[in-house]
Amino acid sequence: MTDFAHDTIVPYKDSELSKKEQVAGMFDDIACKYDFLNRFLSAGIDLRWRKKAIGYLKDIAPKKILDVATGTADVAIMAAHLLNPDKITGIDISDGMLEVGRKKIEKLRLTDRIELLNGDSEAINFNDNTFDAVTVAFGVRNFQHLEKGLSEILRVLKPGGKLVVLEFSKPGLPFVKPLYTFYMKVVTPNMGKLFSKNRHAYKYLDESIKKFPEGKNFTQILDNIGFKKTISKSLSLGICSIYCGIK
Repeated sequence: MTDFAHDTIVPYKDSELSKKEQVAGMFDDIACKYDFLNRFLSAGIDLRWRKKAIGYLKDIAPKKILDVATGTADVAIMAAHLLNPDKITGIDISDGMLEVGRKKIEKLRLTDRIELLNGDSEAINFNDNTFDAVTVAFGVRNFQHLEKGLSEILRVLKPGGKLVVLEFSKPGLPFVKPLYTFYMKVVTPNMGKLFSKNRHAYKYLDESIKKFPEGKNFTQILDNIGFKKTISKSLSLGICSIYCGIK
């Protein structure tokens, strides 16, 4: 497996814990404020991004979906409404995030269709060829070993199944780039600190985006692992991207 620069970016540089352990602890810490900060810091655009990503699954009408790095289950809940699958399983390494997600699912009376489990993207606890589709929203940057996690996703997908990844990217347009840089370096970490008392989480966000192999670099990784018909679609002037691949 190849090591990538973003694999080494961690929330707490002075910690001896692995990236995986640090990420789980970080999300446990901000779980109760996570949804609020997502809506606030993105002005609600993140919901539109998620909806667009889920739309890439409509052509295969999946009945069984795995949502990796499900967090508070935003994508799982939205997919249940938009795609009407029989079953969605969400996995995440943060029990704090899962607890928030389960409360949302219970409130929406979706417990019969959505199940959330503590699970590791690099050791997915399901048999080969289990799912019609796999989604990952803003989670692949947090994989400790990117190729390992993506290979596991390929393994549990059924032949003909589709992966849809939603992830942050860096805008390249000259008039957007300085504004984006200021927002990510100054506004985001300070707002994160103000509302969640955890500046590290939003500083890590900026650093991990910078090092992530986006665009054609990411689709090339998917190609190398064995995905077919890979595509990359830029959203909101390059702030976010959707990636797809078929097994």
